[in-house]
Amino acid sequence: MSESGQVSRWRSWGPSLRSVLRIVTAFLFMQVGTAKLFAFPAAIMPGGGTAPVASLAGIAGVLETFGGALLLVGLFTRPVAFLLSGEMAVAYFYAHAPQGFWPVLNQGAPAALYAFLFLYFSAAGPGPFSVDALRRRGEGA
Repeated sequence: MSESGQVSRWRSWGPSLRSVLRIVTAFLFMQVGTAKLFAFPAAIMPGGGTAPVASLAGIAGVLETFGGALLLVGLFTRPVAFLLSGEMAVAYFYAHAPQGFWPVLNQGAPAALYAFLFLYFSAAGPGPFSVDALRRRGEGA
């Protein structure tokens, strides 16, 4: 059986929507890091202010800010996404899981979702709207 034209057309949007998902995810993720490191767009650390870079929160902020920036533009997407997936898995099991089983109750739903989104990007790649895709096209020319 062949697909209808509408289904086929919608399916062809998959790679482009993967790029859009990566960009939006990275933009949201970067905000968590910049809030920890620079208190921008708002201070989220206990007592306000910023996290010391040498602290666990500071290291997480560096990974979130600069790893998120790399994902935003789609540069080194697969290894960066794999690293960030691991960071979010560690964050979930270190900070959230001890507070209870259910992610909605232990405040861990965002960490779990980011972990699996980044794992997906590490396997699926960045999509066509990325520096990685531009680099691949340049190598083939």
